Amino acid sequence: MNAQIFTETIASLTRLEGQHLLIDADDTLWENNIYFNRATDAFIDFLDHSSMPPDRVRLVLQEIELENLTVHGYGSAAFGRSLQSCYQKLSERHVSDEDIETILGFAEEIMLQEIDLLRGVEETLPMLADRHELVLFTKGSDAEQRQKIDKSGIDMHFLDAIVVPEKDEAVYREIVTGRGWESGRTWMIGNSPKSDINPALAAGINAVFIPYHSTWELELQDLNGGPGRFLQLAGFSELLDHF
Repeated sequence: MNAQIFTETIASLTRLEGQHLLIDADDTLWENNIYFNRATDAFIDFLDHSSMPPDRVRLVLQEIELENLTVHGYGSAAFGRSLQSCYQKLSERHVSDEDIETILGFAEEIMLQEIDLLRGVEETLPMLADRHELVLFTKGSDAEQRQKIDKSGIDMHFLDAIVVPEKDEAVYREIVTGRGWESGRTWMIGNSPKSDINPALAAGINAVFIPYHSTWELELQDLNGGPGRFLQLAGFSELLDHF
């Protein structure tokens, strides 16, 4: 994104009132990708390949995940299938039922984690909810995402929770149109350039980018401009300076 446009956008944005805020869940409200990274590390250790370095194994796994997205979607179960496919492709030993059970266990462990809210989320959400309309907007397995929402203990701050298989420009347009919102008063807040920022801006709404230290590689893209306003913040609590 052009640096001059970014600077002008920041300077022109004073605290707004009565906005519609779509807020991402994973790695925006709570930790998520770190658990997938830990599962990947455990998988690589278990694979124990004699010649392929860990970085190369990760690349092969990413390629398999990308291929599987259109069939299995997102979430820990889909991730487990990708781990299994990767193991079957790279294993230098006989693939036993016990091996597959162990590998799927790495993925299942992800859903056993407690919800760890990111810094500033618990304190900031109640104040945002007093000032604006908040809708939690996430993608992935509907059952898995709603389980995390229930465990989070913050669902009372949102008017609704929307779970979709994929976040793209068309979905953003459908939400704005379906709810009768004004595009200029609607914001998507999240950490993913691919799912939260670029498609929202392309759909003509505004976007707030809050980078996360370990965003999934398949969610990374160059930030693209759009007709909407764009804001980048260092942390969730900084939203109160603008909303």
